[in-house]
Amino acid sequence: MSENTPVDGYPAAVASGDGAQPSTVFTNPASTTVASGDDTQPSTVFTNPASTAVASGDSAQPSTVFTNPASTAVADIPPPNRSAAGLPQSLALGSVDRNAFTSAASTQHLGYPDSKATTLAARPNTSASSTGLQAPSQKGAVLKKKRTKLYLILGGIAAVVVVATAVAVPVAITQRRKSSSAPSTSFTGGDGSTIITETGATFAYANKFGGTWYDDPNDPFNNNAQAQSWSPPLSQEWDYQNHPMRGVNLGGWLVLDPLIVPSLFERYLNASPPVLDEWSLSIAMAADTARGGLSQLENHYDTFITEEDFAQIAAAGLNWVRLPIPYWVVEKYPEEPFLEKVPWKYALKAFKWARKYGLRINLVLHTIPGSQNGYNHSGKGGQINFLYGPMGLANAQRTLDYIRIITEFISQPEYAPVIPMLGIINEPLATTIGVDQMTSFYLQVHDMIRNIAGTGKGNGPFISIHDSFLGLAPWKDLLPGHDRLALESHKYLFSTVDRSALHDQIEKPCQAWGAEMNSSWTDFGVSVAGEFSLAINDCGRWVNGIELGTRWEGTLTGSGDGVKGDCTEWNDWASWGQQTKDDFKAFAQRNFDAFGHWFFYTWKISASSITGKIESPMWSYQLGWKEGWIPEDPTQATGVCGNTSPAQPLSPEMVGAAGPGEISASVRAQYPWPPNQLNPNSLNPNSIPVYTATGAIPTLPVPTPTTGTVDGWFNPADTRPMYTPISRCDYPDTWGSAEASNPGRC
Repeated sequence: MSENTPVDGYPAAVASGDGAQPSTVFTNPASTTVASGDDTQPSTVFTNPASTAVASGDSAQPSTVFTNPASTAVADIPPPNRSAAGLPQSLALGSVDRNAFTSAASTQHLGYPDSKATTLAARPNTSASSTGLQAPSQKGAVLKKKRTKLYLILGGIAAVVVVATAVAVPVAITQRRKSSSAPSTSFTGGDGSTIITETGATFAYANKFGGTWYDDPNDPFNNNAQAQSWSPPLSQEWDYQNHPMRGVNLGGWLVLDPLIVPSLFERYLNASPPVLDEWSLSIAMAADTARGGLSQLENHYDTFITEEDFAQIAAAGLNWVRLPIPYWVVEKYPEEPFLEKVPWKYALKAFKWARKYGLRINLVLHTIPGSQNGYNHSGKGGQINFLYGPMGLANAQRTLDYIRIITEFISQPEYAPVIPMLGIINEPLATTIGVDQMTSFYLQVHDMIRNIAGTGKGNGPFISIHDSFLGLAPWKDLLPGHDRLALESHKYLFSTVDRSALHDQIEKPCQAWGAEMNSSWTDFGVSVAGEFSLAINDCGRWVNGIELGTRWEGTLTGSGDGVKGDCTEWNDWASWGQQTKDDFKAFAQRNFDAFGHWFFYTWKISASSITGKIESPMWSYQLGWKEGWIPEDPTQATGVCGNTSPAQPLSPEMVGAAGPGEISASVRAQYPWPPNQLNPNSLNPNSIPVYTATGAIPTLPVPTPTTGTVDGWFNPADTRPMYTPISRCDYPDTWGSAEASNPGRC
């Protein structure tokens, strides 16, 4: 265990213990186990009788078998340090020697059968508005046992199926044209059908895995769509034991990241103050009225990710997306420069498109008031002010309300099947904030969400908690008796320099990460790789932050191995030969199998406006899928790590099937809210600024026009006012230094 020098105060690598898994093998009598690298698939088949018909007259989709994951599981390295300078030196974390990998086995997640459970309820009225969205309508204030079917009339949207010639390969979803033909009366289709989008553009739906789409404007919450034949339709509840989560992040879309969308930042490289994150970019854009000011961001939302991306994600054999959203989908404070509420308009599009193509969403609150990590993709780089410093508690109060409002929306039965998981805070740095402080926050959030939607399977989302780059093992005893918590780890190799050939690094995921994932699956429960990439080094445009250089080239201050390397061979993907592509594909398969349940970071990288090329190819799933270095079929990765030591099956308690658990009084006493003290300087929470619960409750808007009972709020009993600043009080800078003077409680 060693320590790496931090870059601009950001952690370069974080320690995580690896350990071999016990050799106990659990087998499922109903399926064929995978052993010694054999990728034979179990015989379970998922079919959807309601959605197999295709408009073109094709027969039902083939019954492609569902793949049981044989996954191993990782020494931890933080994500790209893509942010502004100035994070405190205290964020330097321990690291793992990447050249000392231990043997690990692959997992086989098998277990008890799933069962269907739903929560049906009515919700109260609260008010909200946003351009192009509808404020909720008035409702009764009591929970109902049953709900009537909802209907939506979407003006200007014609979802039809047109006879089309089958496309030869899944990546060929490219033909676009304007359609002036009369709409069809069919609302579902499979491989070879034609999609007409809300703009009137068309493209061919190519899905060789038995996937079917469904989109009926008179039945907008229909859940018959199915991403692939091996993934259950949305009408069936997700079985975490037997359904592998194979997904991608939609990074850089609603939360900006210069690695992913460099062109947005490149036009302001000479701005003053320097553009380093979404905060500074928003200031620069707002001043640039000639280009449209902040409306440039909405143009980005409208064009970077479109409906066709969701269709391609299903065609790539993936069944989930991880969708980062900013807290300003709800609101922002006057001093914050962000584009308020508009990202929610596009989140609603994501929900609609996911439903149409049978994809599920892991919705992640990626930015937090004050910042939870000081990274550039937390809203503003530099300082941490969440549960840290004199404004730490007030920022946590805001965060609780934003999580609450999002939970109320996604717990509605119209949206719950599409959004079964909520990541409550992305990558908080517990080494700075404090593990006990974060645990107190997690307990508070857990209770809040379960009070909103109920306890036990089918009631509200799985709550996903990031491991804070400490590894999964330290969290195995988190809040015993909890109801449906999941652990998420972000696994990257780029933070250390290994100049050995790509071919010699192919087995690293199996060797480094399988054991940890297996152990967490056995000891804690649902555990996923929420982010990873194919980056074996930090080559690529702005991987470490805008104009900060790379370790590989020896230009990143305070990091590297003293060698001046050349990133050209890693960035110029168009020159990669077949051997390089084959090696990356093998490396990708081992990542998939090592994790078992995963979300690649990220789906798409935009081209640089300076070079006209995608400069970070190791981070783009879409590019690798189209160009042949990411597997066309991710299920083919099953078993490549060996499967000699599978994880034990999930217990019913781990997925809420045994009914609500009980967090003991002693655990609650250990983690009070607010925490006993805040870092730095052991701040007394009773002697620092806070907000007061007297504000009006905003509700996230619903699509327009809408009829029926969907209104954005699940639980009518949830009526506590919103936390808001006390009018007579002067507060320190919400995003300022955590070492600032504490004015005390107002």
